[in-house]
Amino acid sequence: MRPFAVAGLQIDVRAKENQVDEIETKIDRLILHFPWVEMVVLSELAVGTQVHADAEPMPGPTEAALARIGAKHGVWFIPGSLYEADGGKIYNTTPVIDPTGTVIGRHRKLFPFTPYEAGIAAGSEPFVFDVPNVGRFGVLICYDMWFPETSRWLITQGVEVILRPALTDTIDREIELAMVRATAAQNQCFVLDVNGLGDGGVGGSLFVGPAGEVLHQAGSSPEEIPFEIDLDRVTRGREVGLRGLGQPLKSFRDRAFEFDFYAEGAKSDYLNSLGPLEKTQRGSRAGLGDTPSKPRLFGNTNK
Repeated sequence: MRPFAVAGLQIDVRAKENQVDEIETKIDRLILHFPWVEMVVLSELAVGTQVHADAEPMPGPTEAALARIGAKHGVWFIPGSLYEADGGKIYNTTPVIDPTGTVIGRHRKLFPFTPYEAGIAAGSEPFVFDVPNVGRFGVLICYDMWFPETSRWLITQGVEVILRPALTDTIDREIELAMVRATAAQNQCFVLDVNGLGDGGVGGSLFVGPAGEVLHQAGSSPEEIPFEIDLDRVTRGREVGLRGLGQPLKSFRDRAFEFDFYAEGAKSDYLNSLGPLEKTQRGSRAGLGDTPSKPRLFGNTNK
């Protein structure tokens, strides 16, 4: 076995308030109750500074405070994400903090939720890290997982556990939950998805195993989610197949063709025909534009 104890914290988030002190209190409580926890994961922008003007350089004071919290309890700490200011750009960035309080790296969100997450620059590569004597982990932030290429990118680097801080406060959360399960099954890995509450989302955090099975799904209230996973399940599943059946990673490796549309310079006339990436406005085809300009009359109208 390669057991490892991860805890998700599904917490209330207030978009314009720095909540570092509250986060520390919640982690103090978590570790008091479950001292065996080795890693703590929060939701996207869980610290509460969701205003672009609050973006800080990294290293910066908020990241340093979070690193101190991780070191205090000697745990791996993935504190959701923060807005990072760098070179005139703002990134949505997840720091990865080891048990000594050292920031070993950062993942910049690859796919900001454009056009709604306007003004946020995109990262250029996923972040992968090893927990010594345990296994390999990778980070995706929320909308990153809507693109299967990002998860596959991690898996080709040997990732066994995908950590996904999310901030989903919209009606597509149910779709995301299906996507989390599909990602775990397709890549034969653990996916640990932590969503927020209030200004941080509608909850429903989800831990999924390498056969796509639900290990735990949170509700819509604050919740501590401590869970021990066994990374040997990933090794075994990739060796003999999901439930002894499909071996998708080997099939992907041994494919008899290349995906030409990924080649440098390749274009898709169809994708180019979809129009600009922008917010739908009233009067467009997705809005009031589908409504007839004259009211439709029913019954005997003498017309």
